[in-house]
Amino acid sequence: QVQLVESGGGLVQAGDSLRLSCTATVGTTFSNYAMAWFLHAPGQERELVAAISRGGQNTHYADSVTGRVTISRDNAQNTVALQMNSLRDEETDIYYCSARAYGGRWYALTPVMLPDDHWGQGNQVTVSS
Repeated sequence: QVQLVESGGGLVQAGDSLRLSCTATVGTTFSNYAMAWFLHAPGQERELVAAISRGGQNTHYADSVTGRVTISRDNAQNTVALQMNSLRDEETDIYYCSARAYGGRWYALTPVMLPDDHWGQGNQVTVSS
């Protein structure tokens, strides 16, 4: 059983920074899960923003955010964070934290929602221009 709770969303101005956090409650070990952040625009599929491997050594970013976004995790605290800088108004979306168990495909190779993925409740980020 995995529960993910996101925090840190809100209203910011274009060009500002924002940090999203996700705290996981797991029945096993948090480091058994690769973690990722997706965004969900209305009427579209969820889109991978960034992913981080179980130990944190490997990361992956969508082309649109490379250089502006950093994903990190703290396995001792069961948390994953997404630091977003130079936000753009088109990045107004709901952001979801996701967990994929060991043995599942790496997010970068399969950047879509899979049936066994775990999801948080979503966190609204609004960027005003």
